[in-house]
Amino acid sequence: MQDASATAIDGDKSPAESGVRPPHSKVPWPHAPIHKLDDNGVYFVTAGTLHKARLFTDKPRLDLLERRLMKLANQYRWQLEAWAVFSNHYHIVARGFPDSANLGKFLSHLHSDTARELNRLDRLEGRKVWYNFRDTKLTFEKSYLARCNYVHQNAVHHKLVPVANQYPWCSASWFERVASPAMVQTIYSFKTDHLNIEDDY
Repeated sequence: MQDASATAIDGDKSPAESGVRPPHSKVPWPHAPIHKLDDNGVYFVTAGTLHKARLFTDKPRLDLLERRLMKLANQYRWQLEAWAVFSNHYHIVARGFPDSANLGKFLSHLHSDTARELNRLDRLEGRKVWYNFRDTKLTFEKSYLARCNYVHQNAVHHKLVPVANQYPWCSASWFERVASPAMVQTIYSFKTDHLNIEDDY
């Protein structure tokens, strides 16, 4: 089964590239991004599957991961300001609040739920899906804004689409809809090529 991330390797067009995602009426989409640092913690998170295995290989599985990410971020009171999910990893920029649950608890719940549901779909009960996650607390405005742009543009980085808002499972199209044109222009102007981010998926 061909998947989105494999496009960068073998050049075949993937279902993720060609599929148009209908709006999910039951998905708790985030509010408009704040895009400034304050006293609450903002984190950049990368998580990958075990051995970088490509497991979320089609639209239903990518939808599963994105929908559960949205639902649990809302449940645990984390504001998603950028996200991108792929066949074997994801990136998020998430803002915590005084009443937010522990970030690790939120991500552990996400990983256990998505692993269980994916294994049910694949009829592989007990398979280990996720390897680990890395989180970085963002304390400098420019670093924060650059990582937001990095996540929005990540599908372009992986050569899945020519323009970020064409990839269905990332925040670029949402960001362009809910943010002001000035904010979009500001975020998209930040360079990302010098960021030290492990992203060899």
